[in-house]
Amino acid sequence: MLLSNLKELKDDMVNKDWTICSFIFRYKGMQYIVLVKRFVGTEQRVNEYALVKLHFMKYNNINDDMQVEANSSSLIIEAKKLREYFGIEYTDNLGDILQQFTERLGNVIPKNVPECISDIERIAMVRSLSRSDSEDPNKIYCNKVKRNSNGGRRSVFNADKTKLLRAPLFEYFRNEPNISFCYYADPAMENDDATILRNFSK
Repeated sequence: MLLSNLKELKDDMVNKDWTICSFIFRYKGMQYIVLVKRFVGTEQRVNEYALVKLHFMKYNNINDDMQVEANSSSLIIEAKKLREYFGIEYTDNLGDILQQFTERLGNVIPKNVPECISDIERIAMVRSLSRSDSEDPNKIYCNKVKRNSNGGRRSVFNADKTKLLRAPLFEYFRNEPNISFCYYADPAMENDDATILRNFSK
């Protein structure tokens, strides 16, 4: 199957407790960041056969983006929408070209969650996680942690955002799912780990 790596990648995401990961895709001289998103929380599947959601963003402008559901055999999208986003000209053998495109994409999909990512990929993932968590994507400065009332659990998106932005702080509270991490858009609000832990212990 053309996108067979997606199944292994999704399984690895589940095993490592990630809702999102990313990789780079190059096509026709253009670089794209591709976010791979599991269907959890507010990320709902539309097509019952979809395995994950792929969120394409142009590397030089991450606001120029397109989201599409996918499974191990294909991208679940109208051919016209795919052509327009990736600049694929209409030809008589369009089916072959779209298959070649999908095969090319399949060749760069990793089987495991990549451990090394670029800064722009981290920014793209954090923005996506914030939106999935109904948060302002500019809220990237951690100020404190809080114990959720009534035994409420932190969202999977809040957890992944903190793994990306404040990994040592996340590790400290990894096994306490009722503790959430609070982010603000103002960089002056950011506290270091020692301050956050000290304030929490009070």
